Amino acid sequence: MATSRAQPNGVSTPNTTGPRPTTKTHDHEKISQLLASSTSKSETGESLLWVCHFCFKYMSDGIPWELHKKDCKMKSPPGKKVYQRGAHIIWEVDGAKEKLYCQNLSLFGKLFIDVKTLFFDCDNFLFYILTDAKSSEDHIIGFFSKEKVSYDDCNLACILTLPQYQRKGYGMLMIEFSYELSRREGKMGSPERPLSQLGLRGYLSYWISTLVRFFRRVLSTLSPEIAVVRNRNAFPSLKDGEEVGEEVELMKDVKIPKKKSTKGFDGETSEASVEARLCTMPLKYIQGLKDPMFSTQRIFETKRQEDGSAVTHVKIECTLADISRATCMKEQDIAFALNEIGLLSRRLKAQAKVQENGDVGSETPEDLAQIRIEDTFVVTRSMIEQVAKERHVKIMILDRACVLV
Repeated sequence: MATSRAQPNGVSTPNTTGPRPTTKTHDHEKISQLLASSTSKSETGESLLWVCHFCFKYMSDGIPWELHKKDCKMKSPPGKKVYQRGAHIIWEVDGAKEKLYCQNLSLFGKLFIDVKTLFFDCDNFLFYILTDAKSSEDHIIGFFSKEKVSYDDCNLACILTLPQYQRKGYGMLMIEFSYELSRREGKMGSPERPLSQLGLRGYLSYWISTLVRFFRRVLSTLSPEIAVVRNRNAFPSLKDGEEVGEEVELMKDVKIPKKKSTKGFDGETSEASVEARLCTMPLKYIQGLKDPMFSTQRIFETKRQEDGSAVTHVKIECTLADISRATCMKEQDIAFALNEIGLLSRRLKAQAKVQENGDVGSETPEDLAQIRIEDTFVVTRSMIEQVAKERHVKIMILDRACVLV
């Protein structure tokens, strides 16, 4: 793997605001014109930096690189597997244990990330490397890093997908995995700032997709796998394992248009569930499910139609903090995503009675100290479906059953 050589006083960085540089692959895994739009040339013309795509050791000449490649014993990242789905594997590498590898990897990432400043002090970071497994070696697709201890609960410090693998869903896979780690830790995750233009675009797509899946689930009268319920009692609950009625017809065949996959999940055998194929969030992955507001305390409003039938709507009253706990996303990220898709435009003014001690809902006028005006925004299922259509919300790339931690 070869790229334009760094300047003597530091590592050159690409112009992220300019046109996307052309990427070409030649013999010896040489990637030319990778940084063509911004990398400077030396007095003798454009030179090359030769990088081993296994250990990321860099050299100024191709002959030592050829010799090193034959003797390099590192055929996969020096860490443990934390995710494996078919041929795609995510490795966790400790920056304190594999200092040289992580330093070289960070320096290599600096060539593509304009805002990256830290690449030598890697002891406090964990690196997650996404690879494509071959018969005897693993080729890197991209990586992200995160602090071992983040006081701001940041679940990602730096993320990079190599140019030849971009726009194939690998960046989204790494973002989803970083949030899955936060979910298992019981924390609200968010990336470190500032975000690059590509980073912001990827995260906004993740935030919107997650909110769409969440609202689709909690604003559904029935679970996605249920087609018909004949019930002599009340409406069924969404709790796992709870009886939903005397007669239940399950969804046998969910017809969804299939598109030829370009991600190449070789050896993949797991099948997506009905929930995943319908782009809804499984109940067991909603952190706030223990809060009854998303299950037993949902309000069902049934309205009579002119033909004698009835239409049932689901109503939930919750705060951004409740959505944050359920999706493991921070409130500011949720508010930003909702504003970007126009779901904060429909607002109501609700008067909440507040007591002197801060409790809401005083029964006697004498106990009232003030009236607080709160902003309440309304989200309907039709609005969610419109957003899903406009933003092309897809099935999650991450398969949680393949997580090995």
